[in-house]
Amino acid sequence: METSVIEKSDGKIEILPDLEALSLRAASIFVSASRNSIAAKKRFAVAISGGSTPRRLYVLLGSEAYRHQVDWQHVYLFWADERCVPKENEESNFRTAFDTLLSKVDLPGRNIHRIKGEKTPDKAARDYEGEIRRFFGESERPEFDLIMLGMGEDGHTASLFPGSKSLEETVRLAIPVYLEEPQKNRITLTLPVLNNAAQIVLLVSGLSKANILKEILGKKGRKERYPSGLINPSHGYITWLIDQEAAAKLGGL
Repeated sequence: METSVIEKSDGKIEILPDLEALSLRAASIFVSASRNSIAAKKRFAVAISGGSTPRRLYVLLGSEAYRHQVDWQHVYLFWADERCVPKENEESNFRTAFDTLLSKVDLPGRNIHRIKGEKTPDKAARDYEGEIRRFFGESERPEFDLIMLGMGEDGHTASLFPGSKSLEETVRLAIPVYLEEPQKNRITLTLPVLNNAAQIVLLVSGLSKANILKEILGKKGRKERYPSGLINPSHGYITWLIDQEAAAKLGGL
């Protein structure tokens, strides 16, 4: 199957054969965005996510074929969300990125802006917000050059979950997310920050996400019910990268 591309007013949807093709396309976008941003601004500020779908992307970017295509000295790496666990924990989004990418590339430690999940949720969120403000400027809403997001089976993205009051946050940049099990608490960037990015890539893979994706992207869907459906760049551009399984119920868009 060849890639299918649907152009929309604020971006596009690309349907690819499988997770490998999706990941290769995401890696290409990452490389291109880094080059364009560094050429224009001498830096590339990017926020990445955890989850199973982006993992292959990070492996690719850390591989021999890709790591030399990025000027890592000018990359500034942030996270869209993090679990409240130490960075060595297998559940840590930082740990995933470190094992698959950071340990493979020449990215200066001072350029890594991780969320300190070992702290209490509120402390970690406030510290992360402070770090973001110091980088982008106190008086400005941060504008990431690229944010890479995934989508959960319930339609969540970053750590913004359906029905959560966190979706109503308009002032803070990063907030704690308290879940039923304390060891699963998280920190996440808020919707206004995500939607202020210059470019957003949303990766969706797997048949288990087909029904939700139909509601978000389908003509008769109710995308406002799901956080992933609320990703709507205020001035930037969004690319949905979807594998064939996740797109199984989309039909004609």
